[in-house]
Amino acid sequence: MRLGISEAMKAKTKPQAAPAQIAHAVAKGEADLGVFLVNVLIAPGVELAGPFPAELQQELVFTSAVVADSKNAEAAKAFINYLTTPTAAAVIKAKGMNPG
Repeated sequence: MRLGISEAMKAKTKPQAAPAQIAHAVAKGEADLGVFLVNVLIAPGVELAGPFPAELQQELVFTSAVVADSKNAEAAKAFINYLTTPTAAAVIKAKGMNPG
């Protein structure tokens, strides 16, 4: 591991079956620290301490599209357009993600 702490972390690591269970374990005090994608942070009792240094992480990029035979193409396009507005960017950033 690039941080040089893998051996020390083995005894303290408690893998969970699903990302939501990581947040639950931290919120209940069963684990002191959780490492997961930011989108899991909607769990009550969990607070974002901060990201890993940029050189140790990769950005997760979400994309959007509307399928050709969509029955709600206009609504889908409107939603995608909304996601690019300053209002949506503020919400995305407030949730700990980087709008782009």
